[in-house]
Amino acid sequence: MKFSVVIPTLNEEILLPGLLKDLQGQTLRDFEVIVADAGSQDRTREIARQHGARVIEGGLPAVGRNRGARASSGDFLVFLDADTRVAKDFLEKAYAEIEERFLDLATCEFVPITQNALDRLLHDFSNLAVKLSQFADPHAPGFCIIISRRLFNRVGGFNENLKMAEDHELVRRAGQIRPMRVLNSVKV
Repeated sequence: MKFSVVIPTLNEEILLPGLLKDLQGQTLRDFEVIVADAGSQDRTREIARQHGARVIEGGLPAVGRNRGARASSGDFLVFLDADTRVAKDFLEKAYAEIEERFLDLATCEFVPITQNALDRLLHDFSNLAVKLSQFADPHAPGFCIIISRRLFNRVGGFNENLKMAEDHELVRRAGQIRPMRVLNSVKV
């Protein structure tokens, strides 16, 4: 299996269906979806199952992401958050670029759903920061991290002692072994 998409959740019944529908429509079909739920009190788990995702027990984001990774079988782990959206060719293009560039660790640009000028400005600034950091002190947001299983296992996954910024910390550690790069072919 090429990809395992891992989505940590907690009460995401409103936003999760959009991402799951996007994943169901992917042009690349060699992937699985794992929802690591942290005890949702709404219909998150039911919705995930209705869309063909495997639901496992989650926890804080680092715990949920690690549990999802352990339950998965893909060569690459794709960590997405429930409020992200992806194009129908996201996985296909990401895989092609990862293979072409021999990458083990990647992220992509992110664009706002709204047309609000301030939202666009903040996203542009954040994208620039991630792009600039990739060469010296890599950072990537947890809503889009793609990492090979072998690199994820080598660095021991996400640090479960951290309640915040576990995503950036993982990328920083993994980036000391293999370079983190921003993909040019896809956005979330």
